[in-house]
Amino acid sequence: MKEKKQEPEFIVTDRRKFTESGEPRHESEEPVQASRVPSTLEDKAAAQPSSRPDEASDPAGSSRTARVEHLRESPPVSQAEHDAQTREYDAGNKRLDEVLREKTGGRTQSMEMTFERLVASLYMTAMLQLGLMAPEGEQPRADILGARQTIDTIGILNEKTKGNLTAAEQTLLQQSLFDLRMAYLELTNAITRGPGPGAKDGPGSILGAQK
Repeated sequence: MKEKKQEPEFIVTDRRKFTESGEPRHESEEPVQASRVPSTLEDKAAAQPSSRPDEASDPAGSSRTARVEHLRESPPVSQAEHDAQTREYDAGNKRLDEVLREKTGGRTQSMEMTFERLVASLYMTAMLQLGLMAPEGEQPRADILGARQTIDTIGILNEKTKGNLTAAEQTLLQQSLFDLRMAYLELTNAITRGPGPGAKDGPGSILGAQK
């Protein structure tokens, strides 16, 4: 019976630019203590949806593909339909806000989605996936494939919104992308770097490297 190898660990440092509520952190705030993050290839692979043409073994992935194809094949929405739906959507949100204010006695935070909040949400998601933070009461855990997808999403935003952002929005977007890519590179370098001479275990072992 083979002895089970000890799961490799990575030391990661909190690099959050935002608090858990999505607000920017000030440089003067105390950094959060670094965490040791266990990570396995199986965990990462399980978190990444299948991209193979044959998705019979992945009903969820097949369903997502079907939905995307449906959107591509649907007739384009007219401007009048778009405008009418936007008015209905805004009216529905207004009614919901009124109900929430009544339920909480007016103690509600602004729920309006802004570009800054969108970037902050993606940033925090990537931080969770990189294992640099975790929900309260849970251990940080890395999902490198999920992190790559989220970081690439921010990269797409960076490319597609050029010339349409304020200076503050552009700075926030580019700084968030830079920090996340740096953290991602540190983690992927640790994963892909082979064990040193004489080492019994190392980051390379999670990729199934043969001894």
